[in-house]
Amino acid sequence: MKKEQFINHLESWTDAIVDYLPTLAYSLFVLFAGFWIAKRLDKGLEKYFQKRNYDVSLEGFIRSLVSVGLKIIIVLTFAGMIGLPTTSLLAVFGAAGLAVGLALQGSLANFAGGVLILIFKPFKVGDVISTQGETGEVKEIQIFNTILLTTENKTVILANGAVSNGTIINVTRFGSLRANLSVAIDFTEDFDKVKAMILTVMANEPEVLKDPAPTVVILEYAESAIILGIRPYANVADFGSMQSNVYEKIRKAFVENDVKGPEIKRTYINPED
Repeated sequence: MKKEQFINHLESWTDAIVDYLPTLAYSLFVLFAGFWIAKRLDKGLEKYFQKRNYDVSLEGFIRSLVSVGLKIIIVLTFAGMIGLPTTSLLAVFGAAGLAVGLALQGSLANFAGGVLILIFKPFKVGDVISTQGETGEVKEIQIFNTILLTTENKTVILANGAVSNGTIINVTRFGSLRANLSVAIDFTEDFDKVKAMILTVMANEPEVLKDPAPTVVILEYAESAIILGIRPYANVADFGSMQSNVYEKIRKAFVENDVKGPEIKRTYINPED
């Protein structure tokens, strides 16, 4: 009797599995096709934004948002097709979402921070910023994070919540930067002559901007020298090389015109005295 019951159960299970297989196969097809379509749609959005020259910062944020939203819809559709009650599932997701939301308040703050960054635009993709102790070029603004590429070629991922609530220094907001260079000359040198010489060097340096015009000032009188402040402007891309070029050419001009540097004075103390 038990053997017959087992065989009957086995046959019913087999029939149920056979009947369910087409539904499962079709549901899996919809799941994988949905993810494929979501990926293609993301590529389509990328091309759409590029053709219409949309803000790159907004593009990355919208693409991330659409991608996550579509994947949630696809998973819910798959769950409904395989027979899971979507109403109950949504209720479970809602309760889980509330619990996760309370546990992950930081992530929600990061999402809100990303929205604030896109609305108020303290920076955009391509800007060089300093924030949270890091300096680098903004490569991407995502839903929860902002990605920087530093001058050391390191990728830094910063939470949007911390970025939006912290101090942000936009280095490239106006397209140019001012360098604060300094050189020391001997007290006996003619300041006006040296100043004219340095200004000529910068006027002949193609990476130094003409507007705003560079300046040369006296910063301080040190113990054995006059410290000069040299303030040229350059485009962001030329900033590093400009400083090196200006220093190199000023040195050559000093050598050619016999401009003396500060005299180093040493005092020797005889312990026997």
